[in-house]
Amino acid sequence: MSARRFLNVILRILFKLLLRVEITGMENVPRQGPLIFMINHINFLDPLLPLGLMPRQATAFAKIETLSYPILGPLIRLYGVVPVRRGEVDRRALRQALATLARGEALVVAPEGTRSHHGRLQPARDGIAYIALQAGATVLPVAIWGQERFFANLKRLRRTQVHIRIGQPFRFAHGGGKASRDELRAMTREAMYQLAALLPPEYRGVYSDLEKASARFLVKEG
Repeated sequence: MSARRFLNVILRILFKLLLRVEITGMENVPRQGPLIFMINHINFLDPLLPLGLMPRQATAFAKIETLSYPILGPLIRLYGVVPVRRGEVDRRALRQALATLARGEALVVAPEGTRSHHGRLQPARDGIAYIALQAGATVLPVAIWGQERFFANLKRLRRTQVHIRIGQPFRFAHGGGKASRDELRAMTREAMYQLAALLPPEYRGVYSDLEKASARFLVKEG
C-alpha cells in the first residue's frame, strides 16, 4: 500500500470518528481523465474531505508554510501536495499542478485562494480557468458546508455534521488561441456560480445573485 493510500485510510477513520458526512452527487465524479475538484474554502478540512472521500485519488495545493509544521509538515510531504507561495504568481506550483493533470490525475483547487472566515464565498482568482484550459481538464464543483462548526463541536466532544454536494462536471470552452485576462475572469465567474448554486443561500456570498449566472464558456459533461 502506498503512503497516499495509507493516509487516505487514516483520513476516513478520523472522519468517521469526528464527523457525520452526508454526500450527494457522487455519481457525477468522472472516473478517469484529468479532473479538478473545485471547492469552497471555509476551514482546514475542506481540501482533506475530497482527498479522503472521493472515489479518485487527488493532489491538493498547500501553502508552503505548512511543510514546516511539526507532525503535519512531514505528513503533508509524505502524502504529496503542490506547495504554493501565497501572494505571488508561483510558477513552480503551476507547473506541478499542470504536470499532475497531464498524468490524467485529479487536483483539488479552492479558487478563492484562502479561507473565508465568515463562511461565505469570496471573489475567486482566475487560476482555475487558466489551469483547466491549459490541461484540458474537466472541472467538478464540490460544495462543502457545516465544517465551520468543527472546533466548537470538538470542544463539546460532538461529531460535526458536514454536507458535501457534488455538481455536474464541465469544461471551459474557448474559441482558440490564448484566453485574455477578461475571458479568464469571465470563465472563473461562471464556474463560481456553478459552485454557489450547490450551496445554501447563506453561504453564497458575492455569488448570491444566481440570476447573474451565465454559461457562455461552460460545456457540461455527463
